[in-house]
Amino acid sequence: QVQLVESGGGLVQPGGSLRLSCTASRTIFSIYDMGWYRQAPGKQRELVATITPGERTKYADSVKGRFTISRDNAKNTVYLQMNSLKPEDTDVYYCNAHLSPAMDYWGRGTPVTVSS
Repeated sequence: QVQLVESGGGLVQPGGSLRLSCTASRTIFSIYDMGWYRQAPGKQRELVATITPGERTKYADSVKGRFTISRDNAKNTVYLQMNSLKPEDTDVYYCNAHLSPAMDYWGRGTPVTVSS
């Protein structure tokens, strides 16, 4: 079992920045694919960004050039740096750790609101 705890969400003005963090409970964090997803009420959860153990990254088209995912295996933590935020980035952001279909874990989410 992997427990994931997200932090860093909040209210920010359009054009601003936030940095989300997700810390995992297990020391074998380094072997998991890690990702950030987001979900608005009544909508499907969508991929924002993922990072492999080898630090290969993948981004949704809507965030390319604005968001950066990174990981620090020594701290069991994955980050999402979000710049040039837009109102449409308003969502609850969830951290995911994936090793296999049977070893797929989610955090409880951290809300991000982009509004003036």
